[in-house]
Amino acid sequence: MSWRVVVIENQAKLDYKMGYLVVRGIETKRILVDEMAVLLIENPAVSVTGILMEELTAKKVKVIFCDSKRNPVAELSPHHGCHDSSAKIRTQITWEQGAKDAVWRDIVSEKIRKQADFLREIGRGAQATLLSEYVGQVELADASNREGHAAKVYFNALFGMDFTRSADTAINAALNYGYSIILSAFNREISANGYLTQLGIFHNNMFNHYNLGSDLMEPFRVLVDRKVYEMNPTEFDKDEKHAVWTLLDQRILLDG
Repeated sequence: MSWRVVVIENQAKLDYKMGYLVVRGIETKRILVDEMAVLLIENPAVSVTGILMEELTAKKVKVIFCDSKRNPVAELSPHHGCHDSSAKIRTQITWEQGAKDAVWRDIVSEKIRKQADFLREIGRGAQATLLSEYVGQVELADASNREGHAAKVYFNALFGMDFTRSADTAINAALNYGYSIILSAFNREISANGYLTQLGIFHNNMFNHYNLGSDLMEPFRVLVDRKVYEMNPTEFDKDEKHAVWTLLDQRILLDG
Protein backbone atom coordinates (compact mmCIF):
# COMPACT_ATOMS: atom_id res chain seq x y z
CA MET A 1 0.00 0.00 0.00
CA SER A 2 1.43 3.39 -0.98
CA TRP A 3 1.42 6.02 1.73
CA ARG A 4 4.76 7.84 1.78
CA VAL A 5 5.09 11.49 0.65
CA VAL A 6 8.65 12.11 -0.59
CA VAL A 7 9.87 15.72 -0.88
CA ILE A 8 13.10 16.49 -2.77
CA GLU A 9 14.39 19.86 -1.52
CA ASN A 10 17.97 20.03 -2.82
CA GLN A 11 19.74 19.47 -6.13
CA ALA A 12 19.98 15.75 -6.84
CA LYS A 13 19.73 13.06 -9.46
CA LEU A 14 16.80 10.68 -9.10
CA ASP A 15 17.22 7.17 -10.47
CA TYR A 16 15.57 3.75 -10.17
CA LYS A 17 17.24 0.52 -9.11
CA MET A 18 15.78 -2.81 -8.00
CA GLY A 19 12.47 -1.43 -6.72
CA TYR A 20 13.93 1.67 -5.09
CA LEU A 21 13.99 5.38 -5.83
CA VAL A 22 17.67 6.30 -5.54
CA VAL A 23 18.38 9.91 -4.55
CA ARG A 24 21.96 10.88 -5.40
CA GLY A 25 22.81 14.19 -3.75
CA ILE A 26 25.24 15.10 -0.99
CA GLU A 27 24.30 11.69 0.36
CA THR A 28 22.74 8.75 -1.47
CA LYS A 29 19.40 7.56 -0.12
CA ARG A 30 16.99 4.85 -1.23
CA ILE A 31 13.20 4.75 -0.85
CA LEU A 32 11.00 1.80 -1.75
CA VAL A 33 8.78 2.85 -4.66
CA ASP A 34 5.92 0.59 -3.53
CA GLU A 35 5.60 2.72 -0.38
CA MET A 36 5.37 6.02 -2.29
CA ALA A 37 2.09 7.83 -2.90
CA VAL A 38 3.47 11.25 -3.88
CA LEU A 39 6.85 12.52 -5.09
CA LEU A 40 7.20 16.29 -4.75
CA ILE A 41 10.20 17.75 -6.59
CA GLU A 42 10.68 21.19 -5.03
CA ASN A 43 13.99 22.07 -6.67
CA PRO A 44 14.08 22.76 -10.44
CA ALA A 45 17.75 21.64 -10.47
CA VAL A 46 16.70 18.03 -9.81
CA SER A 47 17.21 15.61 -12.73
CA VAL A 48 15.09 12.49 -13.20
CA THR A 49 15.90 9.43 -15.31
CA GLY A 50 13.45 8.04 -17.83
CA ILE A 51 13.41 4.60 -16.23
CA LEU A 52 12.35 6.14 -12.91
CA MET A 53 9.53 8.06 -14.60
CA GLU A 54 8.38 4.83 -16.24
CA GLU A 55 8.33 2.99 -12.92
CA LEU A 56 6.60 5.81 -11.03
CA THR A 57 3.91 5.90 -13.72
CA ALA A 58 3.45 2.12 -13.55
CA LYS A 59 3.13 2.26 -9.75
CA LYS A 60 0.67 5.17 -9.97
CA VAL A 61 2.86 7.50 -7.91
CA LYS A 62 1.77 11.12 -8.26
CA VAL A 63 4.75 13.25 -9.31
CA ILE A 64 4.50 17.01 -8.73
CA PHE A 65 7.05 19.52 -10.05
CA CYS A 66 7.64 22.93 -8.43
CA ASP A 67 9.08 26.17 -9.77
CA SER A 68 11.98 28.18 -8.34
CA LYS A 69 9.65 29.54 -5.65
CA ARG A 70 8.72 25.99 -4.61
CA ASN A 71 5.15 26.35 -5.85
CA PRO A 72 3.54 23.41 -7.72
CA VAL A 73 3.47 24.10 -11.47
CA ALA A 74 2.95 20.70 -13.11
CA GLU A 75 2.27 17.06 -12.40
CA LEU A 76 2.73 13.73 -14.16
CA SER A 77 -0.53 12.27 -15.49
CA PRO A 78 -0.44 8.81 -17.06
CA HIS A 79 -2.23 8.24 -20.36
CA HIS A 80 -3.60 4.88 -19.21
CA GLY A 81 -4.75 4.62 -15.58
CA CYS A 82 -6.03 1.04 -15.55
CA HIS A 83 -6.79 -1.91 -17.81
CA ASP A 84 -10.37 -0.87 -18.70
CA SER A 85 -9.85 2.88 -18.99
CA SER A 86 -11.28 2.96 -22.54
CA ALA A 87 -14.66 1.67 -21.33
CA LYS A 88 -14.68 4.04 -18.37
CA ILE A 89 -13.86 7.04 -20.55
CA ARG A 90 -16.69 6.15 -22.96
CA THR A 91 -19.07 6.06 -19.99
CA GLN A 92 -17.68 9.30 -18.59
CA ILE A 93 -18.25 11.10 -21.90
CA THR A 94 -21.95 10.12 -21.86
CA TRP A 95 -22.73 11.18 -18.29
CA GLU A 96 -26.19 12.81 -18.44
CA GLN A 97 -26.50 16.48 -17.52
CA GLY A 98 -29.34 15.82 -15.08
CA ALA A 99 -27.22 13.34 -13.17
CA LYS A 100 -24.26 15.75 -13.12
CA ASP A 101 -26.50 18.54 -11.81
CA ALA A 102 -27.71 16.29 -8.99
CA VAL A 103 -24.18 15.19 -8.10
CA TRP A 104 -22.96 18.80 -8.02
CA ARG A 105 -25.86 19.71 -5.72
CA ASP A 106 -24.75 16.95 -3.34
CA ILE A 107 -21.08 17.98 -3.53
CA VAL A 108 -21.92 21.62 -2.69
CA SER A 109 -24.26 20.54 0.11
CA GLU A 110 -21.56 18.39 1.68
CA LYS A 111 -18.96 21.15 1.31
CA ILE A 112 -21.16 23.68 3.10
CA ARG A 113 -22.09 21.10 5.75
CA LYS A 114 -18.41 20.49 6.53
CA GLN A 115 -17.76 24.23 6.67
CA ALA A 116 -20.62 24.62 9.15
CA ASP A 117 -19.26 21.77 11.29
CA PHE A 118 -15.84 23.42 11.42
CA LEU A 119 -17.26 26.82 12.35
CA ARG A 120 -19.29 25.20 15.11
CA GLU A 121 -16.15 23.53 16.49
CA ILE A 122 -14.31 26.84 16.79
CA GLY A 123 -17.19 28.66 18.44
CA ARG A 124 -18.72 30.48 15.46
CA GLY A 125 -22.23 29.26 16.21
CA ALA A 126 -24.23 32.00 14.49
CA GLN A 127 -22.34 31.64 11.22
CA ALA A 128 -22.53 27.85 11.46
CA THR A 129 -26.30 28.04 11.82
CA LEU A 130 -26.55 30.26 8.74
CA LEU A 131 -24.48 27.80 6.71
CA SER A 132 -26.63 24.91 7.91
CA GLU A 133 -29.65 26.78 6.55
CA TYR A 134 -27.87 27.17 3.20
CA VAL A 135 -27.45 23.38 2.98
CA GLY A 136 -31.20 22.90 2.65
CA GLN A 137 -31.39 25.62 0.01
CA VAL A 138 -28.94 24.12 -2.49
CA GLU A 139 -30.68 23.48 -5.81
CA LEU A 140 -29.76 21.31 -8.79
CA ALA A 141 -26.38 22.49 -10.16
CA ASP A 142 -26.42 24.98 -7.25
CA ALA A 143 -28.43 27.33 -9.45
CA SER A 144 -28.86 29.87 -6.61
CA ASN A 145 -25.09 29.88 -5.83
CA ARG A 146 -25.39 28.88 -2.18
CA GLU A 147 -21.72 27.86 -2.42
CA GLY A 148 -20.65 31.45 -3.10
CA HIS A 149 -22.85 32.92 -0.37
CA ALA A 150 -21.56 30.34 2.13
CA ALA A 151 -17.93 31.04 1.19
CA LYS A 152 -18.21 34.72 2.10
CA VAL A 153 -19.73 33.98 5.51
CA TYR A 154 -17.29 31.13 6.12
CA PHE A 155 -14.01 32.89 5.34
CA ASN A 156 -15.03 36.07 7.15
CA ALA A 157 -15.82 33.95 10.21
CA LEU A 158 -12.43 32.22 9.99
CA PHE A 159 -10.08 35.08 9.16
CA GLY A 160 -11.96 38.33 9.87
CA MET A 161 -14.39 40.63 8.11
CA ASP A 162 -11.61 42.30 6.10
CA PHE A 163 -10.42 39.00 4.62
CA THR A 164 -10.84 38.36 0.89
CA ARG A 165 -9.65 35.37 -1.10
CA SER A 166 -8.13 37.62 -3.78
CA ALA A 167 -5.73 39.43 -1.42
CA ASP A 168 -1.98 38.77 -1.60
CA THR A 169 -1.52 37.42 1.94
CA ALA A 170 0.28 34.53 3.61
CA ILE A 171 -3.08 32.97 4.53
CA ASN A 172 -4.25 32.95 0.92
CA ALA A 173 -0.89 31.61 -0.25
CA ALA A 174 -1.18 28.77 2.28
CA LEU A 175 -4.77 28.03 1.27
CA ASN A 176 -3.92 27.96 -2.44
CA TYR A 177 -0.90 25.74 -1.85
CA GLY A 178 -2.93 23.33 0.26
CA TYR A 179 -5.75 23.19 -2.26
CA SER A 180 -3.24 22.37 -5.03
CA ILE A 181 -1.95 19.47 -2.93
CA ILE A 182 -5.45 18.11 -2.34
CA LEU A 183 -6.23 18.52 -6.05
CA SER A 184 -3.12 16.53 -6.98
CA ALA A 185 -4.16 13.72 -4.65
CA PHE A 186 -7.58 13.54 -6.32
CA ASN A 187 -6.06 13.65 -9.81
CA ARG A 188 -3.87 10.68 -8.88
CA GLU A 189 -6.89 8.60 -7.89
CA ILE A 190 -8.95 9.67 -10.91
CA SER A 191 -6.14 8.69 -13.30
CA ALA A 192 -5.42 5.48 -11.42
CA ASN A 193 -9.06 4.45 -11.78
CA GLY A 194 -9.09 5.02 -15.53
CA TYR A 195 -11.03 8.27 -15.88
CA LEU A 196 -10.10 11.57 -17.52
CA THR A 197 -9.35 14.48 -15.21
CA GLN A 198 -10.33 16.91 -17.98
CA LEU A 199 -14.04 15.96 -18.09
CA GLY A 200 -15.78 17.36 -15.05
CA ILE A 201 -19.20 17.30 -13.44
CA PHE A 202 -19.59 21.06 -12.95
CA HIS A 203 -16.20 22.54 -13.80
CA ASN A 204 -15.74 22.68 -17.59
CA ASN A 205 -13.02 25.25 -18.24
CA MET A 206 -11.36 24.42 -21.56
CA PHE A 207 -7.98 25.47 -20.12
CA ASN A 208 -8.30 23.38 -16.94
CA HIS A 209 -6.82 19.89 -17.30
CA TYR A 210 -8.22 18.89 -13.92
CA ASN A 211 -11.94 19.71 -14.06
CA LEU A 212 -13.07 16.44 -12.47
CA GLY A 213 -10.53 16.72 -9.67
CA SER A 214 -11.69 20.29 -9.08
CA ASP A 215 -15.23 18.94 -8.65
CA LEU A 216 -14.54 16.02 -6.36
CA MET A 217 -12.11 17.81 -4.02
CA GLU A 218 -14.61 20.50 -2.95
CA PRO A 219 -15.86 18.91 0.32
CA PHE A 220 -12.24 18.21 1.30
CA ARG A 221 -11.07 21.83 1.12
CA VAL A 222 -12.00 22.12 4.79
CA LEU A 223 -8.98 19.93 5.62
CA VAL A 224 -6.75 22.70 4.27
CA ASP A 225 -8.84 25.40 5.96
CA ARG A 226 -8.39 23.70 9.34
CA LYS A 227 -4.64 23.47 8.91
CA VAL A 228 -4.20 27.08 7.80
CA TYR A 229 -6.48 28.29 10.60
CA GLU A 230 -4.28 26.46 13.11
CA MET A 231 -1.09 27.81 11.54
CA ASN A 232 -2.36 31.40 11.11
CA PRO A 233 0.78 32.19 9.05
CA THR A 234 2.22 35.68 8.74
CA GLU A 235 4.59 34.49 6.02
CA PHE A 236 4.57 31.52 3.68
CA ASP A 237 7.95 29.97 3.03
CA LYS A 238 9.54 26.52 3.03
CA ASP A 239 8.68 25.63 6.64
CA GLU A 240 5.06 26.65 6.20
CA LYS A 241 4.80 24.67 2.96
CA HIS A 242 6.13 21.56 4.66
CA ALA A 243 3.64 22.06 7.48
CA VAL A 244 0.83 22.08 4.92
CA TRP A 245 2.22 18.88 3.41
CA THR A 246 1.53 17.04 6.68
CA LEU A 247 -2.11 16.98 5.54
CA LEU A 248 -1.28 13.91 3.46
CA ASP A 249 0.51 12.18 6.35
CA GLN A 250 -2.31 12.22 8.87
CA ARG A 251 -3.60 8.97 10.28
CA ILE A 252 -7.39 8.81 9.84
CA LEU A 253 -9.79 6.67 11.88
CA LEU A 254 -12.87 5.35 10.02
CA ASP A 255 -15.59 3.44 11.89
CA GLY A 256 -13.10 2.27 14.53
